[in-house]
Amino acid sequence: MLTLESVSRVYGREAGRETAALDGVSCTVPAGSFTAVVGPSGSGKSTFLQCAAGLDRPTSGTVRIGGTDLGALSETALTRLRRDRVGFVFQSHALNLVDSLSVGENVVLPLVLAGADPSAPGIRERGRRLLARVGLADRDTDAPHRLSGGQQQRVAVARALVTGPDVIFADEPTASLDPESAVLVLGLLRDAVRADGRTVVMVTHDPAAANWADTVLTMDGGKLL
Repeated sequence: MLTLESVSRVYGREAGRETAALDGVSCTVPAGSFTAVVGPSGSGKSTFLQCAAGLDRPTSGTVRIGGTDLGALSETALTRLRRDRVGFVFQSHALNLVDSLSVGENVVLPLVLAGADPSAPGIRERGRRLLARVGLADRDTDAPHRLSGGQQQRVAVARALVTGPDVIFADEPTASLDPESAVLVLGLLRDAVRADGRTVVMVTHDPAAANWADTVLTMDGGKLL
């Protein structure tokens, strides 16, 4: 589902102070698997996720999602791929949810951005089903700020699932959560793999969170150890 071949990402080249956030990283993530990427701060794991998800372009090397070479895509095509085939769960609640929209509207937002009518019965029902799946069926019309941090992350997981993505990228999804909320969010990601056959790639600094994964990739100094 996801392949990185000799991927490097260098910053500061223009200023003459090059820093390799990624240094020749190669790996393959099978479809229908849960992979955790761990390592100390500055190890390159966040840059790994950004390049793997098409949020940043590598300086060299190749990234493929489902056989599609991201480097061969225009910015428009890359945006479309991220919208249609990739789900995201971020650490920051501000990045996850739009507070001017209701919880239900947030869940179906990727479909609306793709051109769906948010008032269409099928779209609204799809959002409700996903909210029920994450245990928040009764919060459909609430504003996100009325939810706890753990509840907001569960809404973010629902939104990541709404397009039926090939792969879900989660960036420290439990970093700001209490242990009980963290277990609920990790359980939902695990269930997306087991029940739906989704592929999940999660960056985390928490060994307990990494234990939920099938495979753990360890990074340090921009290299995959």
